[in-house]
Amino acid sequence: MPIRTRRGRSGAYRALWEWPLHSPARLVLVLAVAALVVVGLTALSGWLAPRPAGSGTALGPVPEAPTVTVAPPVATPPPELTPTTLPLSAAPQSALGVAQRWATAWADHPAGTTAAQWSDRLRPYTTDEYLPTLADVDPANVPGTRVTGLPRAVEVRPDSVRVQVPTDAVTLQLLLVQTAPGDWRVAGYDRAG
Repeated sequence: MPIRTRRGRSGAYRALWEWPLHSPARLVLVLAVAALVVVGLTALSGWLAPRPAGSGTALGPVPEAPTVTVAPPVATPPPELTPTTLPLSAAPQSALGVAQRWATAWADHPAGTTAAQWSDRLRPYTTDEYLPTLADVDPANVPGTRVTGLPRAVEVRPDSVRVQVPTDAVTLQLLLVQTAPGDWRVAGYDRAG
């Protein structure tokens, strides 16, 4: 049966929804009736009726659920990283040779040597990352003028070696790293202390 109003079907539906909202008393009445309907339906279906313990449902008894206790997660600390050190006798001879040549080039700076000339002599034995640092060094401030002894390994690791080289002014401590198999380069130096 068609709805025949001037406003059509939407007007009829709007009238149904607006009726409870016309006054506060109508709204309370509609909410009370809706609550009674919900309570009545649940009481008829047996949801609110108390059951004796262990009676189960129409499908059979409900088994007792086991109690499960969950321990809080325990965070394990990360393992302590310990670097691998090798005996000093395991220092590669090629690394010691590079240390000797680098220290000789480091100490060789006659008067008038520019920073570019000095760092160019160190280039074959120095890592590319460390060369810009050496380019800023003024050779006139380098205290040693000659190497006075053989290089001596003080710390050996699989891919790096710390070597001390004595000069006539200071003892250099060089850090050599293996950039490729058998290719050792100086990646830093300091005075041995």
